[in-house]
Amino acid sequence: MVTERKKILISCDSPRSLLDFRGKLIEALLKKHEVIVFSPAIAQPYISRQLMEMGVKVYENELNPSNVSIGSDLKYLFALRKVIRMLKPDVFFPYTFKPVIYGSFVARYCGVKRITPMLTGLGYNFLDIGKRTWVQRITRILLKLSLRASKRLHIIFQNRDDYELLIREHIISKKNKASVVNGSGVDLSGYEYSTPDIQHLSFLMIARLINAKGIREYYEAARLIKGKFPEVGFKLIGPYDDNIDAISDDLRAKICSDGTVQYLGLVEDVRPYISASSVVVLPSYYGEGVPRCLLEGMAMGRALITCNSVGCRETINPLLRKANGFLVPIKDVAQLASKMEYYIRHTDDIIRFGVNGRKYAGEKFDVNKVNEMMIRVLEGVY
Repeated sequence: MVTERKKILISCDSPRSLLDFRGKLIEALLKKHEVIVFSPAIAQPYISRQLMEMGVKVYENELNPSNVSIGSDLKYLFALRKVIRMLKPDVFFPYTFKPVIYGSFVARYCGVKRITPMLTGLGYNFLDIGKRTWVQRITRILLKLSLRASKRLHIIFQNRDDYELLIREHIISKKNKASVVNGSGVDLSGYEYSTPDIQHLSFLMIARLINAKGIREYYEAARLIKGKFPEVGFKLIGPYDDNIDAISDDLRAKICSDGTVQYLGLVEDVRPYISASSVVVLPSYYGEGVPRCLLEGMAMGRALITCNSVGCRETINPLLRKANGFLVPIKDVAQLASKMEYYIRHTDDIIRFGVNGRKYAGEKFDVNKVNEMMIRVLEGVY
């Protein structure tokens, strides 16, 4: 069947994600369709250059993804309406919260024929932390309004837990058209397997410095392990986020200065650091889609430790004979440290789990398999 060429408008909240998370999808879409991107201002010249070389048109906006900013949010709404009216896209594909909520409203108002919002995890807004903040309450109301069932709307989830949670919370209903894909996928050709170093053991965490990612738990577990095995290394990669859930100044100061963890900040390419590590750790309870750092670790043959939480649990093979890592309870420093100690005392399993993880990444998370389903949804044939 020949698919009619479509004009696809993508809206995101982070320019980096266009290449890091959607690069292969955009490449695949460009074979049949025209692709336009509506992105916050792109500060990195290489991103603009690569998108231009791919043949992608880019329109920039002033969206602030991390904080509530009525001014920038309203500017985003009006700027998107202008772009949609000018371009008249056949498909509108927003991902992450603000583009999904605001973008779906605008696309519906402007009469876009197909709207395919993707929720890459529910994040802070659906954490069970007791009394809901006003931001969480407003977000839930807006999400419910923006995702109301329609023939034009087809929601994409990155794990089934998120779909079922929104059903339970009455944000969406069974009337909504929805599909579940295996995260953003990982390009196995870009993340080559390498044998982990088990002579100089090191653990690596890659995450923004926000509480729900499990930064404190990683630091405290590292401190426990260092007390027994001072030669073992711990590294942390990720930016400090000016976010409502940012870690405390005290914890940040300890991470940066006391030597328990080697903090490397934001890096352009995580692959050399994964290659130099023995085990990849992410004790997150954030409300992930499927964490990209775990997929990258799996693809490069690294054993995992992560939490039995939404999105994270997707990365651990439930078959014991094909084990690729451990799940630990959220916020449980003792269990996290225990699994770290297991790897230290059973280094052969670091290699065995890593090999299994590479295989599991190919079976379940290959970006080409994920994108095949994504494209069917965007084209309206699924």
